[in-house]
Order: sequence, then structure tokens, then C-alpha cells
Amino acid sequence: MNKSTIAKEYRAKYGNEMPTLKLARIMYAENKLLFSNLDAAREKLRYIEGKVGAKNLTSKMVKTEDRPKNPYSLPDSEKETFPNFVIKGHKKGLILNDIHFPYQDNEALTAALDYAKNEKPDFIFLNGDIIDVHSLSYFMKDPRKKRFSEELQLLADFIATLDKQFGCKIYYKFGNHEERYDNFLFQKAHELLGVEEFTLEAIIKKRIPNVTIIGARRTVIIAGLPFLHGHEYGRGMMAPVNAARGLFLQAKHSAVKGDCHSTSEHVEKDIMDKMMTTWSVGCLCGLTPFFAVKNKWNHGFAMIDIGGDKKYKFRNFRVFNGEVL
Repeated sequence: MNKSTIAKEYRAKYGNEMPTLKLARIMYAENKLLFSNLDAAREKLRYIEGKVGAKNLTSKMVKTEDRPKNPYSLPDSEKETFPNFVIKGHKKGLILNDIHFPYQDNEALTAALDYAKNEKPDFIFLNGDIIDVHSLSYFMKDPRKKRFSEELQLLADFIATLDKQFGCKIYYKFGNHEERYDNFLFQKAHELLGVEEFTLEAIIKKRIPNVTIIGARRTVIIAGLPFLHGHEYGRGMMAPVNAARGLFLQAKHSAVKGDCHSTSEHVEKDIMDKMMTTWSVGCLCGLTPFFAVKNKWNHGFAMIDIGGDKKYKFRNFRVFNGEVL
């Protein structure tokens, strides 16, 4: 009986779940006259399993199916993943975040749109908290405020305005306020979870079919520059005086965030003299809400010019009294 036949018999006897090295030890211990050493036994098993490389394959070799990646029969994992979303194929973008319809500041938003029209962006990136989702929040709610359905109509009207004025691709990443919708389902209507028609993405796409939705918590990459809404790292770290520096301490990489409603920039070099810059972008909502009348917020927006793969110029603007600074 030849070595390949014996290897096939041992694999059939002990099953595909047994690791190759462990099986080789058994096969060598029981056939020391046939195999010169453990490596020879292991190599023959690898041969009949089709793991010896394309240059060594022959028509006589019988390749078995890949063995399971879970040899210890561990329970199925329910880990969550949030793959990056890459925006590409563009030259210039307008970055807007934290508008919080219906609590937008029309003067600041108008100033941002007026400035951007002269720049002629070929895409717009809405980086979260575009609607407030007030009525679905777990906080105390004012019954006089607009309903969720009304916020959705304001969103649809705004996207229609962007379409008319700019005529370019629009990307919409969900922020923590858009997440209020899912949180409401978790708490009040969990029977609807998993029904596709009741996802926030489906609800928005029904009203605005031409916008590209990017789910919450995903990092968006533009010309190699990561964008976060700002809540992805969680709320464990105390808000720093400089929001951009706080982002650097978390990301250790050039990056951009919204969420904090303030404009800031932080620059550091690594040991190889590579310059890294982090930015936070201001908001376009009202600056004196009832729950935080005193704060350090400011109005702002950003533009990004793309010169090629991982080549960009990021421009972070403040807006004060309707004037872009």
C-alpha cells in the first residue's frame, strides 16, 4: 500500500475536523517504517488535501474539500462588523453635518450653500445628524415639536433643493440622532426589527431614491482620509477642550469628525516626521437649544479637494452671522 492511500485512509478515519499536524503525529507513530519522520507524514497529508501548491499538483492527486475553520465546534459567532465605505471617483466635495432638521439655522446653512455653489462640488457628503429625530428620542419630549414624519418631509425637501442647486452625487451617513430610530424600535416596537420595509434606510430611500445611504458607525474614506460622525468611539472619553485633539488621541491618524458642533484642528508628527492632522467640523443647527443654552458650539462646514489617490486638501470653514470665515 502506498503512502497516499494510507494518508487518505487516516483522513477518512479521523475526519476533516482534525488538524493536519495532529493527524500526522498519529499516522507517523503508527507507520514509522513507512515514513522517515513526522514532516514526511505531514507532507503526504498536505499532498492529498491539495495544500502543496499549484506547481506540485498532478492529475493523480485527489483534492478533498477544505476542512472547517472551526475544528473545536465553537458556537456560531454573532460579532458585529462595520466595514469602511469608500467614496471615490470625485474631485471636490461639500461636507455638511449636524443640521438637525427642523432645528437648522437657516442663515448659517444658506451661507454654506452659497459658498459651495461657487465651488461647484461634484459630490455632497452629509455626515450625520441631518435630522434630529426628536419625537423618537428616549429623552423627555416636547409634544409641541415636529413629528418624525414631518422631519422626513423636511429631509426630502432639502435633498430636492441640493439636487436642484448642485446636481451632483449625494451620500448620507447616519449619525447618533438617526440611530434614535433603531433605538425606538428596540424599546417600543422590536417586533418590527428585521422587517426590511421598516428600516430607516428603506423609509428614506422610499422618499429620496437618488441618495446613497451609509449606515451608522461605518468609517467613510475619502482620498485616504477617514471621516467619522463622531460617536463611533463611544462616549467614555471626557470631551477635550480641542475636539480635534481628542479625535487624534483616539484615531492616531489624520481624520475628520462632526458631532461636537465645533470647529477645531490639531496637528502632530510621528517619529518618521509624517504630519497627521485631525479636524472637527462645526454644526449648521441652532446654537442655543433649551437643553444646552450655554455651550461652545459654532456654525461650520467643510470642502475637500481631491488630487488623486490619498491626495487631498481639506478646508474647514466657520460661519459667523451669516458670513463664511
